[in-house]
Amino acid sequence: MVKLTVDGREIEAEEGKSLLETCLESGIYIPNLCFLEDMANPPASCRLCFVEIEGEKKPVASCKAMPKSGMVVRTDTEAVRRLQRTALRLLLSVHDAKCRSCPSNKKCELQRMVKLLGVRLKPRRYDHLDRVMTAEHDHSLFEFVPSRCVLCGKCIYVCEKRNGYSLLTFAKRGFDTVITSWGVADAARASCGACMECVKICPVSAILVKDEHSSEPGSPLQ
Repeated sequence: MVKLTVDGREIEAEEGKSLLETCLESGIYIPNLCFLEDMANPPASCRLCFVEIEGEKKPVASCKAMPKSGMVVRTDTEAVRRLQRTALRLLLSVHDAKCRSCPSNKKCELQRMVKLLGVRLKPRRYDHLDRVMTAEHDHSLFEFVPSRCVLCGKCIYVCEKRNGYSLLTFAKRGFDTVITSWGVADAARASCGACMECVKICPVSAILVKDEHSSEPGSPLQ
């Protein structure tokens, strides 16, 4: 165990656990979307879990930082909040925030971060970009709502952990990136019914079981 100071409070960190995980376990919330507890190598793709560490020239992603004895950390500096607000605004600029019809309403990480960071959940008209996707490949069990997806990759991670390889992956690039099961044999897709981990882990209900989704229909999972 090592001792460090976070926001003026002394906490202890277990060996092998990242700074982000240590803070979360100590009741210190740091915004994050792509991190899961058992990840050996977090992707740091959401660009939300920044903190300032004394001695470092610029904020760092806390999911990639390991606690050290005597480390002094700040999670709420202006530089940190500015980075987090920028990342969140970019996510929300392509997010269809129809919260009332979303299964994740009132238990959504985006809603939690909006409240913490003081960002508008629904961007102004000219700050919003519609992601119009055409589904090309149907999945017998799931539907995908691309306008909700935040591309956190959690569904891909849990699928790979469960099966030894992932039946889901990222497809296309940049603004058009989606989650897909393209190229997966129908027999492999059939095994999804005994798992459903991707549906359970999605923080924004972008992957839904067919006939169990909200009144806002999604597209077939590609």
